[in-house]
Amino acid sequence: LVVVHPECLPEVIDLADEVQSTEGMSRFIGQSKKSEFIIGTEVSILYRLRKENPEKNFYPASAQAICPDMKKITLEKVLYSLRFGYGEINLPETIRQRAERSIQRMLEYKS
Repeated sequence: LVVVHPECLPEVIDLADEVQSTEGMSRFIGQSKKSEFIIGTEVSILYRLRKENPEKNFYPASAQAICPDMKKITLEKVLYSLRFGYGEINLPETIRQRAERSIQRMLEYKS
């Protein structure tokens, strides 16, 4: 099955079997009876998918699907930001609330 992220180009989405968020991909693949998947999103998700589903095979739609913005975030930068309040972002309350829900779901997933 071809599973892609909704941020893919419309032409890619039209060819996909499934269009899912990152979390949706994880759930969909975990529940699927299929054993092979072509993944159309940032290639780093393959590590997670393989770890969660060692009996299944995953292939990147493109080895060049690397998000440069995601690669800018490091643990050291997060620590610096938390420690010194660097990089503060002010958001409208409605966006902050939606982001908080996502963060809470991520924290619940790790538990």
